[in-house]
Amino acid sequence: MKTTNLRNKPLDRRRLNKQDREQYNPTNRMKAVSKARARKGNLAWDNKVQTGKQEHKPGTGGISLGRSAQPQRNREESARVARSKALRPEKPVY
Repeated sequence: MKTTNLRNKPLDRRRLNKQDREQYNPTNRMKAVSKARARKGNLAWDNKVQTGKQEHKPGTGGISLGRSAQPQRNREESARVARSKALRPEKPVY
């Protein structure tokens, strides 16, 4: 595994005593190396790629109505409910 500029080199297990050799797990080191390489690659890609930027100028766009949209919908809905209640008969017809 190539670990350019990373200081997480493999450990020589021949120099360890028996108990340390049994406890040593190289997968943790390899996972850390792979995560570091992935992060390094992502940072390099982020520095290289040109992201799209859109300028916001006053008065451009404006698809939504802004803050007044929901209160206006609520007023229309309550007026519609009031009209439907007004059209109901006062006494039920059997």
